[in-house]
Amino acid sequence: MLAGSNPLLTLSVVLAAGVAFGTLAKRVRLPSVTGQILVGILIGPSVLALFDRETVEAMHPVTSFALSLIAVTVGSHLNLYRLRNAGKRLSLLVLLEATIIPALVLGATRLTDGNSWELRVLLAAIAVETAPATILAIVKETRSKGVYVKTLVAAVALNNMACIALFEAAHAAARFSRARSGASTLEIVSQPLFELLYAAFLGAGVGLILALATRRVVRRDRLATASIVAILFTSGLAEFVGVSALLSCMFLGIALANLTPEKDETGHAVFADFQGAIFAIFFTLAGMKLDFAYLLSGGLIASGVVVARLAGKLLAASLAMRIAGATERVRKNLGLALVPQAGVAVGLILLVQEDEAFEPAFRQLILAVGLAVVTVNEIIGPILARIGLSRSGDLGRDRARLIDFLHEENIITDLEASSKEDAIRRLTEVLIQSNHLSDDHDRLLQSILDREKDVSTCFGGGLAVPHGVLEEGDRIVGAMGISREGLHFETPDGRPVHCIVVLATPATERDRHLEVLAALARAVGTDPSVQRQLFNAQSSAHAYEILHAEESEGFNYFLEDEDEDEEQGSRG
Repeated sequence: MLAGSNPLLTLSVVLAAGVAFGTLAKRVRLPSVTGQILVGILIGPSVLALFDRETVEAMHPVTSFALSLIAVTVGSHLNLYRLRNAGKRLSLLVLLEATIIPALVLGATRLTDGNSWELRVLLAAIAVETAPATILAIVKETRSKGVYVKTLVAAVALNNMACIALFEAAHAAARFSRARSGASTLEIVSQPLFELLYAAFLGAGVGLILALATRRVVRRDRLATASIVAILFTSGLAEFVGVSALLSCMFLGIALANLTPEKDETGHAVFADFQGAIFAIFFTLAGMKLDFAYLLSGGLIASGVVVARLAGKLLAASLAMRIAGATERVRKNLGLALVPQAGVAVGLILLVQEDEAFEPAFRQLILAVGLAVVTVNEIIGPILARIGLSRSGDLGRDRARLIDFLHEENIITDLEASSKEDAIRRLTEVLIQSNHLSDDHDRLLQSILDREKDVSTCFGGGLAVPHGVLEEGDRIVGAMGISREGLHFETPDGRPVHCIVVLATPATERDRHLEVLAALARAVGTDPSVQRQLFNAQSSAHAYEILHAEESEGFNYFLEDEDEDEEQGSRG
């Protein structure tokens, strides 16, 4: 037994075991997270007992920092402008998750444990949570990217907020019931709201200070130092004042995503090179805290919660995406990726277990049931999440593609314009806002209009690609507008324009610019299948999927594949 060993030795063994078994899991086509959790259970106190519980608990600062970093990362995906097109599906999803899942869990636990409503409402609230660390680790490991991933990561951030709010209400109600005095009904209802407000004020406040303090800082080392201080300070201050550290760090990430969207060096990004190691440590330690013995003592109730929660996740996701008009791949597969459950759920369970307002037997029961549920969900959840990612088509898509600059947030599917100039003006505004450009709006617009006067960029086939010179940055940016009815401009073939792509290209990317024009002309301008699908896209998400589907790789190819082909050609 390595009990009492120094923290650095413990950390090295945990990291080595996590990396080794994570790699082994990937070789048998399982998520590395699953391997890390399983090896944690194996070397932890419940099986081989290489470490005792005191040693595991001594690693609390490490897991707290990892969870804080994960929360900042999740919050950074809530850029309000980027998610404006996803607002309907996200709001519906969090609403249905916060109602359907608790209702099903309450029903299931009523059948298996009819005597304690307090236990039922607490488990129902905790069931809403999806593990952000697990989702981020799998997305990163599988190099996934697309509308599905965008919806998933933002949904996880929101359902964690909803989970904590519901838990605060359930916890207050349960305490009030046991005490029969003290808290009023108003206090029970308002407590979760105050928890959210305090966390938002703390996290957003630190984010604002960091944004202002680094406004003129460009050196990466200084930005990294400032980011580490901000994350540690937010987490530490939240724990000190009794506010949720997870929520506070999540709001820190949200603030940075919206106040400094163009600065990739602030916040969680400074740990990009170490994220794999941090995830390996976090999940291995999480596995060491879990105990299969709990599956026996709370097995019947836990099995009811697991089944009800799984059904709730699938049903809520399917209904929300159907009502919101999401694409079929998102609608059918999103629920699978919402099953993992870990850090936040465990933290909330421990809050109840340590609360002396409840008798010891109740605290042991919720610990047994809660950890049993988490154990099952964190073993099967990553596998289901990977299946969902694979079926969605986003798996392995986080690689540079020719027209990667067209995202859901800079595609408009209901474009209306009185003239070509009006259409160009509107899409230029979308281009600048969605790419957070500081370039002079009027100068860029005039550049595009002047070029259009010299020679029309209406290619025929319903396509126009106005373009201008971008005087800042080193990458092509663009915005797409789609009109089902068609805009009646002067075109070579007399057909109305259904698709306009406005491009802004820096001087260093002229060759790539020509490739983009050729690809758009070849696919959108001449391919009847692409035209039929794209010109009738129901939403920005549908249009994005058409442009980034497997079938589109003929024109929207992966740049690294092209580079490899060129390298092989030069060798030949």
